[in-house]
Amino acid sequence: MNIDELKYSIRNLWQRKLRSSLTIVSILIGITAIFALISFGLGIQNYINTLSKEMGADKLFVLSKGIGTPGTDENFFLSKDEIDFIKKINGVKKIEGIYLKIGEVKLRNEKKYNFLVAYNPRDADFIEETFTVGIIKGRQLRKGDLNKVVLGYDYQFENKIFKRALKLGDKIELDGRKVEVVGFFDKIGNPQDDSSVYITDNAFEQFYPEKKEKFGYAVLQADKNINPEKLAEKIEDKLRKYKGQEKGKEDFYVQTFADLIETFGAIIVIINGVLVLIALISVLVASVNIMNTMYTAILERTKEIGIMKAIGARNKEILLIFVFESALLGFVGGILGIFFGYLVSSAAGRIAATSGYSLLKPIFPWYLTLGCLLFSSSVGFASGLLPAIQASKLQPVDSLRYE
Repeated sequence: MNIDELKYSIRNLWQRKLRSSLTIVSILIGITAIFALISFGLGIQNYINTLSKEMGADKLFVLSKGIGTPGTDENFFLSKDEIDFIKKINGVKKIEGIYLKIGEVKLRNEKKYNFLVAYNPRDADFIEETFTVGIIKGRQLRKGDLNKVVLGYDYQFENKIFKRALKLGDKIELDGRKVEVVGFFDKIGNPQDDSSVYITDNAFEQFYPEKKEKFGYAVLQADKNINPEKLAEKIEDKLRKYKGQEKGKEDFYVQTFADLIETFGAIIVIINGVLVLIALISVLVASVNIMNTMYTAILERTKEIGIMKAIGARNKEILLIFVFESALLGFVGGILGIFFGYLVSSAAGRIAATSGYSLLKPIFPWYLTLGCLLFSSSVGFASGLLPAIQASKLQPVDSLRYE
Protein backbone atom coordinates (compact mmCIF):
# COMPACT_ATOMS: atom_id res chain seq x y z
CA MET A 1 0.00 0.00 0.00
CA ASN A 2 1.17 3.52 -0.75
CA ILE A 3 0.89 6.52 1.56
CA ASP A 4 -2.30 7.81 -0.07
CA GLU A 5 -4.06 4.48 0.40
CA LEU A 6 -2.99 4.35 4.06
CA LYS A 7 -4.27 7.88 4.66
CA TYR A 8 -7.52 7.00 2.90
CA SER A 9 -8.08 3.94 5.14
CA ILE A 10 -7.30 5.81 8.36
CA ARG A 11 -9.49 8.76 7.34
CA ASN A 12 -12.44 6.47 6.66
CA LEU A 13 -12.10 4.83 10.08
CA TRP A 14 -11.81 8.24 11.72
CA GLN A 15 -14.90 9.57 9.94
CA ARG A 16 -16.89 6.69 11.42
CA LYS A 17 -15.52 7.11 14.96
CA LEU A 18 -18.51 5.70 16.83
CA ARG A 19 -18.71 2.53 14.76
CA SER A 20 -14.94 2.07 14.82
CA SER A 21 -14.82 2.65 18.58
CA LEU A 22 -17.54 0.08 19.28
CA THR A 23 -15.75 -2.45 17.09
CA ILE A 24 -12.47 -1.81 18.92
CA VAL A 25 -14.21 -2.20 22.29
CA SER A 26 -15.57 -5.58 21.27
CA ILE A 27 -12.11 -6.99 20.59
CA LEU A 28 -10.60 -5.07 23.51
CA ILE A 29 -12.75 -7.04 25.97
CA GLY A 30 -11.58 -10.40 24.66
CA ILE A 31 -7.89 -9.45 24.56
CA THR A 32 -8.11 -7.97 28.07
CA ALA A 33 -9.48 -11.25 29.40
CA ILE A 34 -6.96 -13.39 27.52
CA PHE A 35 -3.98 -11.22 28.56
CA ALA A 36 -5.02 -11.18 32.22
CA LEU A 37 -5.75 -14.92 32.42
CA ILE A 38 -2.58 -16.00 30.66
CA SER A 39 -0.45 -13.64 32.79
CA PHE A 40 -1.79 -15.39 35.90
CA GLY A 41 -1.23 -18.81 34.35
CA LEU A 42 2.37 -17.91 33.52
CA GLY A 43 2.83 -16.49 37.01
CA ILE A 44 1.66 -19.72 38.63
CA GLN A 45 3.87 -21.76 36.29
CA ASN A 46 6.81 -19.56 37.27
CA TYR A 47 5.97 -20.18 40.95
CA ILE A 48 5.93 -23.94 40.33
CA ASN A 49 9.29 -23.81 38.53
CA THR A 50 10.85 -21.75 41.32
CA LEU A 51 9.43 -24.11 43.95
CA SER A 52 10.80 -27.08 42.04
CA LYS A 53 14.31 -25.63 41.99
CA GLU A 54 14.27 -24.64 45.66
CA MET A 55 12.59 -27.75 47.03
CA GLY A 56 14.34 -30.33 44.88
CA ALA A 57 12.88 -33.33 43.08
CA ASP A 58 14.30 -35.80 45.62
CA LYS A 59 11.50 -35.18 48.16
CA LEU A 60 8.59 -37.59 48.61
CA PHE A 61 5.50 -37.51 50.79
CA VAL A 62 3.88 -40.50 52.47
CA LEU A 63 0.30 -39.63 53.29
CA SER A 64 -2.55 -41.44 54.97
CA LYS A 65 -5.80 -41.67 53.08
CA GLY A 66 -8.89 -40.14 54.59
CA ILE A 67 -11.45 -37.40 54.22
CA GLY A 68 -10.06 -33.94 53.57
CA THR A 69 -6.52 -32.78 54.37
CA PRO A 70 -4.12 -35.48 55.64
CA GLY A 71 -4.03 -35.45 59.43
CA THR A 72 -7.58 -34.17 59.86
CA ASP A 73 -9.26 -37.59 59.73
CA GLU A 74 -8.48 -39.33 63.03
CA ASN A 75 -9.19 -42.76 61.55
CA PHE A 76 -6.24 -42.50 59.16
CA PHE A 77 -2.66 -41.87 60.22
CA LEU A 78 0.90 -43.12 59.87
CA SER A 79 2.30 -44.85 62.94
CA LYS A 80 5.85 -44.51 64.23
CA ASP A 81 6.46 -48.19 63.44
CA GLU A 82 5.48 -47.58 59.83
CA ILE A 83 7.79 -44.59 59.55
CA ASP A 84 10.63 -46.58 61.14
CA PHE A 85 9.96 -49.35 58.62
CA ILE A 86 10.15 -46.90 55.69
CA LYS A 87 13.41 -45.49 57.09
CA LYS A 88 15.05 -48.91 56.62
CA ILE A 89 14.07 -49.21 52.95
CA ASN A 90 17.09 -48.98 50.66
CA GLY A 91 17.16 -45.59 48.92
CA VAL A 92 15.58 -43.57 51.73
CA LYS A 93 18.09 -41.03 53.00
CA LYS A 94 15.93 -39.28 55.58
CA ILE A 95 12.33 -39.36 56.77
CA GLU A 96 10.45 -37.17 59.23
CA GLY A 97 6.95 -37.74 60.56
CA ILE A 98 4.77 -34.63 60.83
CA TYR A 99 1.97 -34.26 63.36
CA LEU A 100 -1.02 -32.34 62.04
CA LYS A 101 -4.36 -31.35 63.52
CA ILE A 102 -6.80 -28.46 63.73
CA GLY A 103 -6.18 -26.45 66.90
CA GLU A 104 -7.93 -23.59 68.67
CA VAL A 105 -5.73 -20.51 68.70
CA LYS A 106 -6.90 -17.82 71.11
CA LEU A 107 -5.80 -14.24 71.73
CA ARG A 108 -7.81 -12.63 74.51
CA ASN A 109 -11.45 -13.07 73.43
CA GLU A 110 -10.69 -13.94 69.80
CA LYS A 111 -10.66 -17.58 68.73
CA LYS A 112 -9.43 -19.03 65.45
CA TYR A 113 -9.17 -22.62 64.29
CA ASN A 114 -6.04 -23.21 62.25
CA PHE A 115 -3.64 -26.01 61.45
CA LEU A 116 -1.26 -27.08 64.19
CA VAL A 117 1.95 -28.59 62.80
CA ALA A 118 4.55 -30.38 64.92
CA TYR A 119 7.98 -31.72 63.99
CA ASN A 120 11.30 -32.66 65.53
CA PRO A 121 13.45 -29.49 65.95
CA ARG A 122 16.50 -31.58 65.09
CA ASP A 123 15.19 -31.76 61.50
CA ALA A 124 14.15 -28.09 61.27
CA ASP A 125 16.56 -27.44 58.36
CA PHE A 126 15.11 -30.39 56.47
CA ILE A 127 11.56 -29.10 57.01
CA GLU A 128 12.53 -25.60 55.86
CA GLU A 129 14.22 -27.00 52.76
CA THR A 130 11.25 -29.21 51.91
CA PHE A 131 8.68 -26.46 52.18
CA THR A 132 11.02 -23.72 50.87
CA VAL A 133 10.37 -21.47 53.83
CA GLY A 134 12.54 -20.09 56.61
CA ILE A 135 12.31 -18.05 59.77
CA ILE A 136 11.84 -14.38 58.92
CA LYS A 137 11.78 -13.08 62.49
CA GLY A 138 12.84 -14.58 65.80
CA ARG A 139 14.23 -18.12 65.94
CA GLN A 140 13.47 -21.70 65.01
CA LEU A 141 12.07 -24.18 67.52
CA ARG A 142 14.57 -25.97 69.75
CA LYS A 143 14.60 -29.20 71.69
CA GLY A 144 12.83 -28.67 74.98
CA ASP A 145 10.54 -25.89 73.70
CA LEU A 146 7.34 -27.22 75.27
CA ASN A 147 5.52 -23.91 75.60
CA LYS A 148 7.01 -22.10 72.61
CA VAL A 149 5.48 -21.68 69.15
CA VAL A 150 6.52 -20.40 65.75
CA LEU A 151 3.69 -18.78 63.82
CA GLY A 152 2.86 -18.46 60.17
CA TYR A 153 3.54 -15.23 58.30
CA ASP A 154 0.03 -13.73 58.57
CA TYR A 155 0.04 -13.45 62.38
CA GLN A 156 2.34 -10.43 62.10
CA PHE A 157 -0.35 -8.18 60.65
CA GLU A 158 -3.46 -6.53 61.99
CA ASN A 159 -6.81 -8.00 60.93
CA LYS A 160 -5.16 -10.93 59.16
CA ILE A 161 -5.69 -13.56 61.84
CA PHE A 162 -6.45 -11.43 64.88
CA LYS A 163 -7.37 -7.78 65.14
CA ARG A 164 -4.03 -7.12 66.79
CA ALA A 165 -0.73 -7.99 65.14
CA LEU A 166 1.41 -10.40 67.13
CA LYS A 167 5.08 -9.89 67.91
CA LEU A 168 7.90 -11.88 69.46
CA GLY A 169 7.33 -12.62 73.14
CA ASP A 170 3.53 -12.38 72.93
CA LYS A 171 1.48 -15.03 74.72
CA ILE A 172 -1.42 -16.84 73.06
CA GLU A 173 -3.51 -19.85 74.01
CA LEU A 174 -3.29 -23.08 72.08
CA ASP A 175 -6.22 -25.34 72.95
CA GLY A 176 -6.33 -23.74 76.39
CA ARG A 177 -2.56 -23.80 77.06
CA LYS A 178 -0.55 -20.60 77.21
CA VAL A 179 2.41 -20.54 74.83
CA GLU A 180 4.98 -17.93 73.86
CA VAL A 181 5.70 -16.74 70.32
CA VAL A 182 9.43 -17.16 69.54
CA GLY A 183 9.44 -16.82 65.76
CA PHE A 184 7.59 -16.21 62.51
CA PHE A 185 7.92 -18.12 59.27
CA ASP A 186 8.34 -16.30 55.97
CA LYS A 187 5.43 -16.10 53.55
CA ILE A 188 4.49 -19.35 51.82
CA GLY A 189 1.76 -17.84 49.68
CA ASN A 190 -1.57 -19.26 50.77
CA PRO A 191 -3.75 -18.50 53.83
CA GLN A 192 -3.79 -22.09 55.11
CA ASP A 193 -0.03 -22.37 55.50
CA ASP A 194 0.53 -18.74 56.46
CA SER A 195 -1.92 -19.10 59.37
CA SER A 196 -0.50 -22.36 60.76
CA VAL A 197 0.99 -22.75 64.24
CA TYR A 198 4.19 -24.78 64.70
CA ILE A 199 5.33 -26.59 67.85
CA THR A 200 7.85 -29.33 68.68
CA ASP A 201 6.91 -32.97 68.44
CA ASN A 202 7.54 -33.37 72.19
CA ALA A 203 5.14 -30.53 72.96
CA PHE A 204 2.51 -32.08 70.68
CA GLU A 205 2.81 -35.46 72.41
CA GLN A 206 2.52 -33.80 75.80
CA PHE A 207 -0.47 -31.65 74.81
CA TYR A 208 -2.27 -34.45 72.94
CA PRO A 209 -1.14 -37.80 74.43
CA GLU A 210 -3.96 -39.64 72.61
CA LYS A 211 -2.32 -38.69 69.29
CA LYS A 212 1.18 -39.76 70.21
CA GLU A 213 2.95 -41.56 67.34
CA LYS A 214 -0.03 -40.94 65.01
CA PHE A 215 1.42 -38.81 62.23
CA GLY A 216 -0.63 -36.99 59.64
CA TYR A 217 2.02 -37.56 56.98
CA ALA A 218 5.76 -38.04 56.51
CA VAL A 219 8.33 -36.23 54.39
CA LEU A 220 11.31 -38.16 53.08
CA GLN A 221 14.35 -37.56 50.95
CA ALA A 222 15.72 -40.02 48.42
CA ASP A 223 19.39 -40.96 48.36
CA LYS A 224 21.57 -39.44 45.68
CA ASN A 225 21.11 -41.00 42.21
CA ILE A 226 17.92 -42.77 43.33
CA ASN A 227 14.94 -42.33 41.03
CA PRO A 228 12.10 -40.85 43.18
CA GLU A 229 9.34 -42.50 41.10
CA LYS A 230 10.89 -45.96 41.46
CA LEU A 231 11.51 -45.35 45.15
CA ALA A 232 7.86 -44.37 45.61
CA GLU A 233 6.78 -47.64 43.96
CA LYS A 234 9.15 -49.60 46.20
CA ILE A 235 7.86 -47.90 49.35
CA GLU A 236 4.24 -48.52 48.37
CA ASP A 237 4.94 -52.18 47.64
CA LYS A 238 6.92 -52.87 50.82
CA LEU A 239 4.67 -50.87 53.15
CA ARG A 240 1.58 -52.55 51.69
CA LYS A 241 3.03 -55.96 52.48
CA TYR A 242 4.14 -54.78 55.93
CA LYS A 243 0.58 -53.67 56.71
CA GLY A 244 -0.96 -56.77 55.11
CA GLN A 245 -3.11 -54.80 52.68
CA GLU A 246 -4.23 -55.61 49.14
CA LYS A 247 -3.09 -53.59 46.19
CA GLY A 248 -5.57 -50.82 45.50
CA LYS A 249 -6.98 -50.99 49.04
CA GLU A 250 -4.11 -49.28 50.86
CA ASP A 251 -4.86 -46.71 53.54
CA PHE A 252 -1.85 -44.64 52.45
CA TYR A 253 -0.20 -43.34 49.30
CA VAL A 254 3.23 -42.07 48.29
CA GLN A 255 3.51 -38.89 46.28
CA THR A 256 6.67 -37.66 44.61
CA PHE A 257 7.38 -33.99 44.11
CA ALA A 258 6.91 -34.51 40.38
CA ASP A 259 3.44 -36.01 41.05
CA LEU A 260 2.57 -33.03 43.24
CA ILE A 261 3.67 -30.53 40.59
CA GLU A 262 1.93 -32.48 37.81
CA THR A 263 -1.35 -32.58 39.74
CA PHE A 264 -1.15 -28.91 40.61
CA GLY A 265 -0.14 -27.99 37.06
CA ALA A 266 -2.93 -30.06 35.51
CA ILE A 267 -5.54 -28.33 37.66
CA ILE A 268 -4.19 -24.91 36.67
CA VAL A 269 -4.12 -25.86 32.98
CA ILE A 270 -7.75 -27.01 33.09
CA ILE A 271 -8.91 -23.88 34.91
CA ASN A 272 -6.98 -21.59 32.58
CA GLY A 273 -8.18 -23.52 29.55
CA VAL A 274 -11.84 -23.07 30.52
CA LEU A 275 -11.37 -19.37 31.28
CA VAL A 276 -9.44 -18.69 28.07
CA LEU A 277 -12.11 -20.57 26.11
CA ILE A 278 -14.71 -18.22 27.59
CA ALA A 279 -12.51 -15.26 26.61
CA LEU A 280 -12.17 -16.64 23.07
CA ILE A 281 -15.96 -16.59 22.74
CA SER A 282 -15.84 -12.81 23.22
CA VAL A 283 -13.09 -12.63 20.58
CA LEU A 284 -15.32 -14.62 18.22
CA VAL A 285 -18.11 -12.12 18.82
CA ALA A 286 -15.62 -9.33 18.11
CA SER A 287 -14.62 -11.08 14.88
CA VAL A 288 -18.25 -11.15 13.71
CA ASN A 289 -18.58 -7.50 14.70
CA ILE A 290 -15.51 -6.54 12.62
CA MET A 291 -16.87 -8.48 9.67
CA ASN A 292 -20.22 -6.75 9.97
CA THR A 293 -18.49 -3.35 10.22
CA MET A 294 -16.49 -4.01 7.06
CA TYR A 295 -19.51 -5.22 5.10
CA THR A 296 -21.36 -2.05 6.14
CA ALA A 297 -18.36 0.06 5.12
CA ILE A 298 -18.30 -1.57 1.69
CA LEU A 299 -21.99 -0.87 1.14
CA GLU A 300 -21.51 2.76 2.13
CA ARG A 301 -18.46 3.18 -0.08
CA THR A 302 -19.56 1.23 -3.13
CA LYS A 303 -19.48 4.34 -5.33
CA GLU A 304 -16.05 5.25 -4.01
CA ILE A 305 -14.82 1.78 -4.95
CA GLY A 306 -16.25 2.26 -8.44
CA ILE A 307 -14.51 5.63 -8.81
CA MET A 308 -11.18 4.20 -7.62
CA LYS A 309 -11.45 1.34 -10.09
CA ALA A 310 -12.48 3.71 -12.88
CA ILE A 311 -9.27 5.73 -12.41
CA GLY A 312 -7.06 2.66 -12.37
CA ALA A 313 -7.18 1.02 -8.91
CA ARG A 314 -6.55 -2.71 -9.15
CA ASN A 315 -8.39 -5.46 -7.29
CA LYS A 316 -5.33 -6.06 -5.11
CA GLU A 317 -5.24 -2.44 -3.99
CA ILE A 318 -8.95 -2.41 -3.07
CA LEU A 319 -8.41 -5.67 -1.17
CA LEU A 320 -5.45 -4.24 0.75
CA ILE A 321 -7.35 -1.08 1.73
CA PHE A 322 -10.17 -2.95 3.45
CA VAL A 323 -7.96 -5.67 4.93
CA PHE A 324 -5.72 -2.95 6.38
CA GLU A 325 -8.73 -1.23 7.95
CA SER A 326 -9.95 -4.41 9.63
CA ALA A 327 -6.44 -5.37 10.77
CA LEU A 328 -5.96 -1.85 12.16
CA LEU A 329 -9.16 -2.22 14.20
CA GLY A 330 -7.80 -5.47 15.61
CA PHE A 331 -4.37 -3.93 16.24
CA VAL A 332 -5.76 -0.93 18.15
CA GLY A 333 -8.13 -3.20 20.07
CA GLY A 334 -5.16 -5.40 20.93
CA ILE A 335 -3.06 -2.51 22.25
CA LEU A 336 -5.90 -1.26 24.42
CA GLY A 337 -6.75 -4.82 25.51
CA ILE A 338 -3.14 -5.40 26.61
CA PHE A 339 -3.16 -2.11 28.52
CA PHE A 340 -6.40 -2.87 30.35
CA GLY A 341 -5.39 -6.51 30.80
CA TYR A 342 -2.23 -5.31 32.56
CA LEU A 343 -4.26 -3.03 34.83
CA VAL A 344 -6.79 -5.77 35.64
CA SER A 345 -4.24 -8.51 36.34
CA SER A 346 -2.01 -6.17 38.38
CA ALA A 347 -4.97 -5.10 40.52
CA ALA A 348 -6.14 -8.71 40.87
CA GLY A 349 -2.61 -9.77 41.85
CA ARG A 350 -2.52 -7.13 44.59
CA ILE A 351 -5.94 -8.23 45.85
CA ALA A 352 -4.82 -11.88 45.87
CA ALA A 353 -1.64 -10.97 47.78
CA THR A 354 -3.66 -8.95 50.30
CA SER A 355 -5.96 -11.94 50.75
CA GLY A 356 -2.98 -14.19 51.45
CA TYR A 357 -2.58 -15.80 48.01
CA SER A 358 0.77 -14.28 47.05
CA LEU A 359 1.48 -17.28 44.82
CA LEU A 360 -1.19 -15.87 42.46
CA LYS A 361 1.20 -13.30 41.04
CA PRO A 362 0.89 -12.45 37.35
CA ILE A 363 3.96 -11.96 35.18
CA PHE A 364 4.18 -10.07 31.89
CA PRO A 365 6.86 -11.49 29.57
CA TRP A 366 7.46 -9.77 26.25
CA TYR A 367 6.12 -12.74 24.28
CA LEU A 368 2.74 -12.47 26.00
CA THR A 369 2.38 -8.86 24.84
CA LEU A 370 3.61 -9.64 21.34
CA GLY A 371 1.44 -12.75 21.10
CA CYS A 372 -1.75 -10.92 22.11
CA LEU A 373 -0.96 -8.10 19.68
CA LEU A 374 -0.36 -10.48 16.78
CA PHE A 375 -3.47 -12.47 17.71
CA SER A 376 -5.74 -9.43 17.79
CA SER A 377 -4.30 -8.13 14.51
CA SER A 378 -4.74 -11.56 12.92
CA VAL A 379 -8.36 -11.71 14.11
CA GLY A 380 -8.97 -8.29 12.53
CA PHE A 381 -7.22 -9.34 9.32
CA ALA A 382 -9.11 -12.63 9.03
CA SER A 383 -12.46 -11.01 9.85
CA GLY A 384 -12.05 -8.39 7.15
CA LEU A 385 -10.74 -10.73 4.47
CA LEU A 386 -14.09 -11.94 3.06
CA PRO A 387 -15.62 -8.44 2.91
CA ALA A 388 -12.39 -7.16 1.32
CA ILE A 389 -12.48 -9.88 -1.34
CA GLN A 390 -16.08 -8.97 -2.10
CA ALA A 391 -15.13 -5.28 -2.39
CA SER A 392 -12.22 -6.05 -4.73
CA LYS A 393 -14.49 -7.96 -7.13
CA LEU A 394 -17.02 -5.15 -7.59
CA GLN A 395 -17.35 -4.00 -11.18
CA PRO A 396 -16.79 -0.25 -11.79
CA VAL A 397 -20.00 0.21 -13.81
CA ASP A 398 -22.17 -1.55 -11.21
CA SER A 399 -20.50 0.32 -8.37
CA LEU A 400 -21.04 3.74 -9.94
CA ARG A 401 -24.74 2.99 -10.53
CA TYR A 402 -25.22 1.72 -6.92
CA GLU A 403 -27.70 3.71 -4.83
